[in-house]
Amino acid sequence: MARTSQIAAVRRFNRLYTNRIGALDRAHLHTPFSLPQARVLYELAQGHTLTASALAARLSLDPGHVSRLWQHLARMGLIRHAPSAADRRSVTLSLTPAGRAAFRRLDRRASQAVGRLLDALPAAAQRELVGAASTLERLLADGTEGTSVSLRSPLPGDLGWVVERHGAIYAAEYGWNAEFEALVAEICAKFVRRFKPARERAWIAERDGVPVGSVFLVEKSRRVAQLRLLLVEPAARGLGIGARLVHECIRFARGAGYRSITLWTQSILTSARHIYQGAGFRLTWEHAHRAFGAALTEQVWDLDLRESGDVARS
Repeated sequence: MARTSQIAAVRRFNRLYTNRIGALDRAHLHTPFSLPQARVLYELAQGHTLTASALAARLSLDPGHVSRLWQHLARMGLIRHAPSAADRRSVTLSLTPAGRAAFRRLDRRASQAVGRLLDALPAAAQRELVGAASTLERLLADGTEGTSVSLRSPLPGDLGWVVERHGAIYAAEYGWNAEFEALVAEICAKFVRRFKPARERAWIAERDGVPVGSVFLVEKSRRVAQLRLLLVEPAARGLGIGARLVHECIRFARGAGYRSITLWTQSILTSARHIYQGAGFRLTWEHAHRAFGAALTEQVWDLDLRESGDVARS
């Protein structure tokens, strides 16, 4: 059961956010529409044609209340309605040309308002806010919303993010000390200073404009590549991002002419191990040691690219 302090924190956020977005204003975004009316226009703009009952379900509102909303918009000439061909007792709703124009104005003003909200924050705070919004969406969604994750090369500031997130996440989840963060910083610095474009690559996984994962592939020798710094943010786990990053490394390594990929990890990192195994890596060496302020078992995993074609493309 949720604690009183947790409930109070969520309610406090709700009050702050509804004030910031003007949810309580009678005129939403300085238009003739209330926020519920604007949501009706938005849903019809996405679905083109909806029954009144389907619209109520999408908005999680009482059908009677939704009926009053769309009827008011219909009197304004923004919504057309007709009996459903499938069920004459049901009404189908769609936007008129005037309704689509009204939605475009609303959508433009909403984007401008959010842009002003973000522009008032430093770049790092913007990324943190968007990441927090994505986390809220993931935790509260009912599974009907899609998830779009893209992979890209690092941009200015990304390597600092890689170092910071490795340090913070591994300290929080495994209690590792600053020695690990220092190691990550050294790897990133070496990657930049000795970068070989034809032989090395790094990827940042991005979701809704926010970095959520990373991986590096560097040259260990003429025939062997090394996979390093695989990371997925806790809020983005379970989306297949880690496997996608590893498979991207495999494809690049094969194209660059490597014969194998090696990686160094710790046995305690079970989620990463499952990804490596799924991609065809095999454990070739392990040894108990002490590092990063903890008793660990270091491991080396290897992938023979000449034997892994089918696995890597799966």
